[in-house]
Amino acid sequence: MVTDVEPQSAHFGEAGGRLVYGSYLHLPELLSQQQLKSDPPAHDELLFITIHQAYELWFKQVLHELERARDDMLAGDSYFPRQLLGRVHVIERLLVTQIDVIETMTPQDFLVFRSLLAPASGFQSIQFREIEFISGHSDPGYVERVRGATEDEVARLHRRAAEPSLWDAFCGLLELRGLPMTDEATRRASLLAIARDRPAYGDLWDLSEALVGHDELAAQWRSRHVAMVERQIGVKSGTGGSSGSAYLRTRIPMRFYPELWELRTYL
Repeated sequence: MVTDVEPQSAHFGEAGGRLVYGSYLHLPELLSQQQLKSDPPAHDELLFITIHQAYELWFKQVLHELERARDDMLAGDSYFPRQLLGRVHVIERLLVTQIDVIETMTPQDFLVFRSLLAPASGFQSIQFREIEFISGHSDPGYVERVRGATEDEVARLHRRAAEPSLWDAFCGLLELRGLPMTDEATRRASLLAIARDRPAYGDLWDLSEALVGHDELAAQWRSRHVAMVERQIGVKSGTGGSSGSAYLRTRIPMRFYPELWELRTYL
């Protein structure tokens, strides 16, 4: 009997012969990127590299989600940005708890290879700064201070500094919904209208809370990171030349969306 339905094996299973797990994920290349600097190899250096490479992979995913959330808000949508920010929240919680893995390394074992890392530093993470820029905390001066960045990375940072942030997109979305966002007083009135009329603006309230959640989780990571740094190296200077935990502590109070936090005072 003739049938129009293709056998399942034509698309799934080894009979398809299209991809294999290792080649699809480029595992040989990926697993060859953990190059230790210590000689003889320090046992915990592999952990240190793996943790930070995993962070950069998750940073890439976070940027992917935040870009789409921003662009959808600019297009007038409130549903998908909430969904995407929810995914970002889950990743950010993972990034906070990932610090627990770093802390299985003792300060003594870190000191075995720490001196080999200079002048490399987490301060030089371009993707981490891109996340801050797109979230609303743009620091063009960082572009001048960062060392070791490629021309492409510098161009990316300049582009992030010039393009709309999530806050810009959120304000634009409210404007599209007839809620003026021209100055601080007007923005406060519009935000209060959303908060006080959730039957009419429930999607916008939920979206504003999703932004606050992103902000709060980023702050949790910064705070947790400082505690980890002080547990590992005390108040020593950072490998990149910064003041170490003293510098990191200055960044804990930073907020991407201060007006959404201040709103609580006026409810």
